[in-house]
Amino acid sequence: MKENSLAKKALITFLLLSFVSLFADITYEGARSIIGAYFDVLGATALIVGFIGVGELVNYIMRGIGGFIAGYFRSSRVYWGLVIAGYFVNLVAVPLLALAGSWEIAFILIILERIGKGLRAPARDVIIAEITEPIGKGKGFGIHELLDQIGAIAGPSLIAWSLMASQGNYRLSLMYLAIPAIIALALVITASILYPKVKSVSVSERRREPLPRKFIMYLVSVSILSLGFAHWALISYHLRTLAIASDYFIPLFYTLAMLVDAIVAIPIGFLYDKIGLKIFISIPLLTFIASLVLVTNSIYPILLFITVWGIVMGAYETIMRAAVADLVDPRFRAYAYGIFGLMVGLSWMIGNAIMGFLYQYSRIAIAYFVFLTEILALAFALIGFLKK
Repeated sequence: MKENSLAKKALITFLLLSFVSLFADITYEGARSIIGAYFDVLGATALIVGFIGVGELVNYIMRGIGGFIAGYFRSSRVYWGLVIAGYFVNLVAVPLLALAGSWEIAFILIILERIGKGLRAPARDVIIAEITEPIGKGKGFGIHELLDQIGAIAGPSLIAWSLMASQGNYRLSLMYLAIPAIIALALVITASILYPKVKSVSVSERRREPLPRKFIMYLVSVSILSLGFAHWALISYHLRTLAIASDYFIPLFYTLAMLVDAIVAIPIGFLYDKIGLKIFISIPLLTFIASLVLVTNSIYPILLFITVWGIVMGAYETIMRAAVADLVDPRFRAYAYGIFGLMVGLSWMIGNAIMGFLYQYSRIAIAYFVFLTEILALAFALIGFLKK
């Protein structure tokens, strides 16, 4: 009877955390859908927009720090404290973008938002991996990502409506995002009250073991792969520079990508539970195709490449997170998620800075750069964690 009660609480907690992600995504994905264009309004250049990836680096540095703190203290209170504090910083910073009078202030707020997102991620992912164990981690992360992406669709849609209704008022549009932020914070506090004890922290640890070789090779491969994955900030800058449509179409394009992400999340999760990491083979090719959005000037190819970009995002947020939990012992998952996030974030920042630089001089060079990174990523996968 007690086990049924705990299982029920775990299920409700999983749903609560999924809805937290839904409302959190309405908040920061709404802002993310226009951040490159907003920086252009504030007077930033393409190179500066490319360096918004520094925010992603900070995000993943904080994942490393959050993972270390969670792994070191091994306390349920610390796990939930990191999750709640991270969401608070993450979500409060977004509506404050509306008050930014320059790109420098907006840049600081983006950094703060990413600090919060990174701080909470490892502890939250350990909790999700734990409470979805009975149904399969791929399915669990897939369902979580589906609700996450519903928010990622709703947020940019809200921003698109607001920009259209307000005739391009970016600041007013960003202010609306305070509402879902408050709802998300209320839900995460409720989840922490309902499921206060994280089982992973009570597992006895006899000795510290090195992270498995397969995990290390997986980490190297995904890091190289991330070098060639364009950040939406750079894509939205490209779309506004082309001036092929009104500004409110930019968040609609992002909505398309998030819709695709939502559609593929659960099927990818089911497929991962069935065939495991073999599914990774397709990701480098899809990443290369998605990068071509920065090379083309035509609307229909742009729509195709944005669609593929959404598929890659779905893979990142579903199977790549589930794989970490499967490759690493539960005792070391917090550390593993932190290290994974740090390395991937560093790669993503460097790759987007390079692509932002190339964008100013030769956009076709971006395609060659991404092709090289994805071939290397696939090679490391084949000789590392995919070989028999």
